[in-house]
Amino acid sequence: MTTSTQNAARRTNGAVVAVKNVFVAESSSFYTILGVTLFLVVFGVVMVLSSSSVEQYKETHDFFGAFTRQGMYAVIGVPLMLIASRLPVAFWRKWAMWIVGVGLVVQALVVLTPLGYSIQGNRNWIRVGSFTAQPSEILKLALVLGIGAIMYVKRDKLDDWKEVFVPVGIASLLSIGLVLVGGDQGTAMIMMILVFGSLFVGGARLRHLLVGVIGLAVLLPFVTMASSSRSSRISAWLSGCTDTSQYQDLCWQPVHGMWALASGGVFGVGLGNSKAKWSWLPEADNDYIFAIIGEELGLIGAVVVLALFVVLAIGMIKVIRLSNDPFVRTVTGGVLAWVIGQALVNIGVVLGLLPVLGVPLPLISAGGSALIMTLVAIGVVLSFARELPGKHDLTRTTDLRNGSLR
Repeated sequence: MTTSTQNAARRTNGAVVAVKNVFVAESSSFYTILGVTLFLVVFGVVMVLSSSSVEQYKETHDFFGAFTRQGMYAVIGVPLMLIASRLPVAFWRKWAMWIVGVGLVVQALVVLTPLGYSIQGNRNWIRVGSFTAQPSEILKLALVLGIGAIMYVKRDKLDDWKEVFVPVGIASLLSIGLVLVGGDQGTAMIMMILVFGSLFVGGARLRHLLVGVIGLAVLLPFVTMASSSRSSRISAWLSGCTDTSQYQDLCWQPVHGMWALASGGVFGVGLGNSKAKWSWLPEADNDYIFAIIGEELGLIGAVVVLALFVVLAIGMIKVIRLSNDPFVRTVTGGVLAWVIGQALVNIGVVLGLLPVLGVPLPLISAGGSALIMTLVAIGVVLSFARELPGKHDLTRTTDLRNGSLR
C-alpha cells in the first residue's frame, strides 16, 4: 500500500472515530436526561393542544393558536439546550457571575421601569414592542450558576459561614427580592427551593442551612400577609374551600381542578375529551394542566408523568454523584431542586396540598420563557454529563480499537 493510500485511510478512519465519539462517547446519564426531557416536551406540546383548543377557538376562532406557539417555543428551546450541552464546564464557570448581573438588570427593568407589566396581579413580565418575556426565568438559571461559582471559589472555606452565606445571601436576596417586588410569590418560592438545593448539594454545612431555614420560616408569614390577595388565597385553602361564598371566586379554580382529576378515574376519559377545559377550569393549559392530564389520561397517565420526573431526577443525581467538581455538583443540585421542586409544587397545588401559587408544570405547561429557560438549564446539566469521567474512558477505548491513541 502506498504512503498516500495509507494517509487517506488514516484520515478516513479518524473521521469515523470523530463521528462515533459525538454519538457514542456520552455517559448514560446524558441520554437519560436528554431522552426524558425530549419526551416531556413533546408530551407537553400535545397536552397544550388538548387543554387549550376550546378556549383558543372561543377567543380567536383558531383551535391551534396555543399549540403553534408552544411548538415554536419548543423548536427554539431544544436547539438552545443542545448548544448549551456542547459548551464546556469552564465556560459556565467563567461567565456565571456575568449572567447573574444580566439577570438582575433585566428583572430590575420589569419592576422599576415602564417596560414591565402585570398579569393577574404579578408584575413579572417585560414587553418591548410585540415581544414579551418573563425575566425571572432567566434569573433562576443565573442564580443557580452564580451560587455554583461562589461555592467553587469558596470550596476550601465551607466551615466559615461568612465566606459562603454572605455572597450567596447577597445574590439570593437581590434576585428573590426583585421577584417579590413584582408580587410573584410562587416564583420566589421556587427560587428559595433552588437556593437551598444548591447549597445542600454544594456542601454547605447543615447547621448553617438550618439557621437559614428557621429565618425563612420566621419571615415567610410576614411576606405572605403583605398581600391581601395572597392571604385570601391561603385562608381559602386552609378552610378547605368550605365557605360557599368563595366558590365563585377564590375556590373556583382549585375545586374544578380537583373535579377534573376525580372524573378521570384510573384510565381517563380519553385524550381530547376533557370537560373541564370547556371554560370550567381557568389556566387549564398552564398552572392546572396536570388536572387535564389526570382527567384525560387518568391515574395511569398522571403516575407516568410523575415517574418521568423521578427518572429525570435520578439522571441528575447520577451527575452529582459522579462529579468531583464543586461547581458541577452545586449547579446540578440547583437545577434538580428547581425543576423537580417546581413540578412537585405545581402538582401539590392541583391536588389541594398547597394554596394556588401560579407555578407552571416544567416542560409541560404552556409558556415560552419557562420552557426555553428550563431547557437551557437542562442543557447546562447535559454539558456536565458529557464531561463525566466515564466519557473520556470510552473515547480512549474507541480510539484504541481503531488503531490510534490521542
